[in-house]
Amino acid sequence: MRRVALLLSSAVLGCTAFTAVATSAQPIATVETDAGSVAIEEIATGLDHPWAIAFLPDGGALVTERAGQLRRLDADGELTEPLEGVPEVYARGQGGLLDVALDPDFADNSRVYLSFAEPGDNGASTAVGRGRLAGDRVDDFEVLFRQEPKHSSSRHFGGRIAFAPDGTLFLTTGERGQLDPAQDLGDHVGTIVRIHPDGSIPQDNPFVDQADARDEIWSYGHRNVEAAAFHPETNELWVAEMGPYGGDELNQPAGGRNYGWPVVSWGRHYNGTDIPDPPTQPEFADAAMHWTPVISPSGMTFYTGAQFPEWRGSALIGSLSDQAMVRVEIEDGTAREAERLPLNQRIREVAQAPDDTIYVLTDADDGSIWRLAPGD
Repeated sequence: MRRVALLLSSAVLGCTAFTAVATSAQPIATVETDAGSVAIEEIATGLDHPWAIAFLPDGGALVTERAGQLRRLDADGELTEPLEGVPEVYARGQGGLLDVALDPDFADNSRVYLSFAEPGDNGASTAVGRGRLAGDRVDDFEVLFRQEPKHSSSRHFGGRIAFAPDGTLFLTTGERGQLDPAQDLGDHVGTIVRIHPDGSIPQDNPFVDQADARDEIWSYGHRNVEAAAFHPETNELWVAEMGPYGGDELNQPAGGRNYGWPVVSWGRHYNGTDIPDPPTQPEFADAAMHWTPVISPSGMTFYTGAQFPEWRGSALIGSLSDQAMVRVEIEDGTAREAERLPLNQRIREVAQAPDDTIYVLTDADDGSIWRLAPGD
């Protein structure tokens, strides 16, 4: 694994925020990488813990803020006021408005999907729904899936949306800090779920019609999955999962498999108590790779563009705790970390833009949208 150098410009990364974004990108740093010099430009700032970005056909993008706002980033780099029609969210701890994704047929139906922590009796749970983007609002929003049961904890909501090549929708969840329920197929805690875009259940899901199991479940035994993307060549789902004290994981979750949490882990409990390693109990699926110390992965994309040909085919993963973007090479199911780009900010989201540059979101009260492009 190669650790790359970060060269700060005079416009430091912790620059003063303002409520409206700059009308042009502001260069703030250069990173030396395997792909050569990478310039970091600030596209927008003043966001309240931005969580996800989805690029629109008109050259703009939609950006979520964890506190509950959905904003449009115009093609000229200006942020709109919050859009109307967004569902009420449980904006506490790690909960709030989470991912945003466009329908694969967005050009025809204008549908936008949002995942969020949904409030209700006994607390909150992860949910996903959709509505139609119409100017400055989202019309006719409806919830398609809600994790059951709800819990009072404000931790581990997961929340990434990934559309499969066959058109089905995958939603990652967390175990809400409840530990053992991640092993119970009778609830959605600590699972990855798979549904059709209208919320109906694919009949080839692994637990359909199985007694005491939820039909939506694809895989289980997960702790907190905030990164998910489909490999562009194999069409397999890959996820990066937060471990406890050590033991973050990169997994390729297969239908029906149990990934072991909290029975096994490559990490330890925060109180220092040991957890058996996955190979000691081979009935559980092991990770493709794992990290100790942790990187706290959030946001992930497989790079397919021309701007950084050296990165093509790599998974680019946001790191919260290491304040970096982590590049992982995957070949024939084998994964290895290739390099780590230090960015000096908690990185919540990584996304490939239509022009093949990379956008990252910084997780802060005064969060920003940064663009990574080839440097001089």
